[in-house]
Amino acid sequence: MANSEQHITVLFFAVLRQRAGTRSAQIAITEGMTVDEVIAEARKATPRDPQPDSSVMLALNGEYVKGDQTVSAGDEIALIPPVSGGSDDIKTNSDWVFITPDELDEEPLTEFVTTGADGAVVIFLGVTRDHNAGRKVKYLDYEAYQPMAENKIAEIIEEMRDKWELGQIAIAHRTGRVDIGETSMVVAVGSAHRRPAFESALYFVDRLKEIVPIWKKEHLEDGEVWIGETSGSGQPAE
Repeated sequence: MANSEQHITVLFFAVLRQRAGTRSAQIAITEGMTVDEVIAEARKATPRDPQPDSSVMLALNGEYVKGDQTVSAGDEIALIPPVSGGSDDIKTNSDWVFITPDELDEEPLTEFVTTGADGAVVIFLGVTRDHNAGRKVKYLDYEAYQPMAENKIAEIIEEMRDKWELGQIAIAHRTGRVDIGETSMVVAVGSAHRRPAFESALYFVDRLKEIVPIWKKEHLEDGEVWIGETSGSGQPAE
């Protein structure tokens, strides 16, 4: 096994993992090496070139960075393709965040955000539908980079609180297979008034698709496709 004190781990997710033929690569480090340089070496070290393009974001030890960022031995780099939007829950007095392979039940999250102090509670459910772009969908498969995904969700919640006066917030997201009609995400927001609850819930869903490393693969009758695939969204994966 490679010595982490002299190497850097590079992680591949979703369509990049599929292209590379592996989930990770260990790259020997040299002094002054940058993220871009490590990735260039990783592309040579994988069974196949994952072919990341300009839409791929880079994370160093769980935080987004630029390619010219220098690295140190033992660091972890993740290549984050466009997001589609079992770890410990993040639960505080006002927020509850978790990502799980288990089926989601919105009732506990609804109860969590329903308090005597708030007059509005908005619940959004993301549910698997049986079609997309004119094609029949059999089921979805979600993949997440944890705990970065939960940390980024927590950051979005902070953004929401900066913009609106909100009560308690609960977010849950599935990983793994999610069948037709099943819930993949629950967003529950409490607020004294309805407008902040509605607007902040919509804001969360939009921001999740921008920065949270969770990916969705559609399994179709005629193939499969990663949503947001860097080779062109909507193109069947090989």
